[in-house]
Amino acid sequence: MAARGVWRDVVGQPETIAALERAVADPASMTHAWLFTGPPGSGRSVAARAFAGALQCPDGGCGECRECRTALDGTHADVDVLSTEALSIGVAQTRDLVQLAGRSPSIGRYRVILVEDADRLTEQSGNVLLKALEEPTPRTVWLLCAPSLEDVLITVRSRSRHVRLRTPPVAEVAGLLNRRDGIDLGMATYAARAAQSHIGLAKRLATDEGARIRRRDTIGLAVRIRGVSDAVGAAADLLQIAEQERDRSLEARSTHERERLLETLGADPAARTQPPHVRAQINALAKEQKTRATRFTRDMVDRALVDLMSVYRDALVLRAGSPVGLVNEDARPVVEEVATAFTAEGLLRAMEAIATARERIEANVAPLLALEAMAVALRVPAGR
Repeated sequence: MAARGVWRDVVGQPETIAALERAVADPASMTHAWLFTGPPGSGRSVAARAFAGALQCPDGGCGECRECRTALDGTHADVDVLSTEALSIGVAQTRDLVQLAGRSPSIGRYRVILVEDADRLTEQSGNVLLKALEEPTPRTVWLLCAPSLEDVLITVRSRSRHVRLRTPPVAEVAGLLNRRDGIDLGMATYAARAAQSHIGLAKRLATDEGARIRRRDTIGLAVRIRGVSDAVGAAADLLQIAEQERDRSLEARSTHERERLLETLGADPAARTQPPHVRAQINALAKEQKTRATRFTRDMVDRALVDLMSVYRDALVLRAGSPVGLVNEDARPVVEEVATAFTAEGLLRAMEAIATARERIEANVAPLLALEAMAVALRVPAGR
């Protein structure tokens, strides 16, 4: 049965919804800090926003009243959201949130503070947050989101109640895209399967032909890497795909931000030089945009690696004769070629090489170097 009210877009999470509804209805089940974890695209922040709406709603999350609607769309006066585009959440940002947490709610039942990327708290900023969690303010609720418990500082997670989300079923993700976004069910099902139930990426694949083409090109690399030169080229292609997507997604936004800043400061956009105070703010904006672009590129590379790994996963499924469905059913010829070319052990080694590359990039290794090392390990065995 589909969830209703504020929970209607929280798909495939019946146990999570039940636990959060109990907390809304029963003060004994409520606490001041919650930690939402789950795979990328599982809907962590969607569930957290729905919970915020239910906490503010006089009817426990009807989904129709002003409190629900404003909490869900991020305009409620007592629901504050931190969604960083930087590589980490700094001390200054965290202190601002802690100060905000000390205030009483202005119109709602609670002051809710949602941190969508709690895994990006540094040790220093985490210690700042820890003080607020150890000495909670009455009627203030912290909602923290992260991929897993291990991604959050142990001192922070030990003072939060854990809510674990799972990967939603493909059919439910497709149903959401069909109901919410009006996407044809066939296309929605393809996109949900190809995105491995990542809701945001599924919508993007379903609505953006360019995204589908880039994914197809990424998958095709699995049968193109025959030698070292192919490996070097494949690594460059992967990075180029990510950078092109970055430029397409962020270039117009960055230009608009600069124009808005100059307008706010009353500066002349056509001037060859700007006053010192204007230059300082322009430089600060440029630094912020560069950090955002770096994170976006890494995220796009990581997504491409997840897509590439799914080919070897599917090939392993075919070799094992498992009845499990393929992620890349639409690219079955590529999967079959990979399954024929590699042994089962070779497929596992390929998946391990991709996982290693993801870890290295997350640890700030230059993406191209990590991708080249990975691609060399993905060469199709000679004679295959």
